[in-house]
Amino acid sequence: MIILVENKNSQAGLSINKKTIVLICLLLAAIMAFAGVLTQVLPRGVYETNPDGTIINGTYTEIEDKLPIWKIILAPVLVFGTSTALTGAGIILMITLIGGTFLILDKCNVLKYIMAIIIEKFGAKKYLLMNIMILACMFLSSTAGILEESVTLVPISVAIALALGWDSFVGLGMSLIAVAFGFTAATFNPFNVVTVQKMADIPVFSGIGYRILVFVVVYAILAGFLTVYAKKIEKNPQKSLCYETDIALREKFSLSDSMGILYDPQIKKASKAFLFCLLGVIVGIILDFALSAEGMISLPCMAVLFTVGGILAGFFSGLRGKKLLKSFGEGIKTVAPIIPIIVIILSITYILDQGNIIPTILNFVYNLLQGVSPYAAILMLFAFIVVLEFFVGSGTAKAFLIMPIVLPLADMVNVSRQSVTLAFCLGDGFTNLLYPTSGIMIVAIGIVNITYGKWLKFSWKLFALEGIVSVALMLLAIAINY
Repeated sequence: MIILVENKNSQAGLSINKKTIVLICLLLAAIMAFAGVLTQVLPRGVYETNPDGTIINGTYTEIEDKLPIWKIILAPVLVFGTSTALTGAGIILMITLIGGTFLILDKCNVLKYIMAIIIEKFGAKKYLLMNIMILACMFLSSTAGILEESVTLVPISVAIALALGWDSFVGLGMSLIAVAFGFTAATFNPFNVVTVQKMADIPVFSGIGYRILVFVVVYAILAGFLTVYAKKIEKNPQKSLCYETDIALREKFSLSDSMGILYDPQIKKASKAFLFCLLGVIVGIILDFALSAEGMISLPCMAVLFTVGGILAGFFSGLRGKKLLKSFGEGIKTVAPIIPIIVIILSITYILDQGNIIPTILNFVYNLLQGVSPYAAILMLFAFIVVLEFFVGSGTAKAFLIMPIVLPLADMVNVSRQSVTLAFCLGDGFTNLLYPTSGIMIVAIGIVNITYGKWLKFSWKLFALEGIVSVALMLLAIAINY
């Protein structure tokens, strides 16, 4: 039997490398400066919009003046006077709750108990466990549209991966990457499939057969890639790009038969309380999907129930009163360095929005797409969505921006609206993890002390493979008049 040993010398909870945070902040500051330059060199433009926020095609007009330099410099402050601040506040709140909750779970050995159970049951079938976790995360994302919620899965997935002899990248692959690829292979996702099909005026959830094929193909790519990579790392751990940063994590979650955590009634009760709250989160996700609430149920459920589960776990394990509150506060401190990163990302969004250069880019693409073949049109649309992800991360926001312009063009060049939906999903999914302007990705890799450079060095082959397969799937869709 495999039991996890407690290491009293290792720091409890999440730990974030300050060097990693500084490097990411510098990179994002450079991107923020680049966005400011774009507002000065590109023409500014606007579109008229409908009451629902969708663009009215053919109403593009240029603005002569430039965005004032002082607005670019003060963007980190000015952004908090816009609606974008609400999004940022939500992300920051989620991060702080995650930090506080995970320190409690770590201190009361609930994390170790959960891992001990999983490893005891799947230790001899760990690649089966990997593939099940990938499938589960992809399914939840493909159907219910979870994305930001996956941050809470990252520390647990990474800990399991390390305990099974892999590295942090495998843990990220089983959670964060799987969720993003589920977005790519969307079947019933309300944030991209439903939104785009409604705007395209085609039956919601129609064309499901081909999208299921896409899901199977994308799942096979990710599962195959991670299996090959995990076997390489299992054979020689030092080949991992994050070998050095994983050393402390491996020590924290090391395996031994010297501590019977599985037989401690307090820890067992605490773990059951936490897992019961996690089941409540899943119910919230299901309700969110069933009621088409677009995250209004699942995100609050995740924040509240995850935190309540952690506090109950601490209480049942004997961590109560001031000690419990102090532990929660210490956990918040460990993730606090990520907050400046979120502020800079929000500032980039603010500059691009105030600079009015996205409408200019949309108008350019509109003129570019006219008169091309269906095959060229679908690929150009895909490439545009991939590039636009750098500036606009939200799938729903991208749909409201580009669909009113793209859909009439698609009709003109004989690209079916079903194929347009497919191209949008394929371009919007995996790119959520590609750029440093992705808050979800930056937070996830920051939690496990991986730099953005190492992240790209690990993932670029996977992203390139996904891009190539996406192109093949889109061209096939055009060929069969999907």
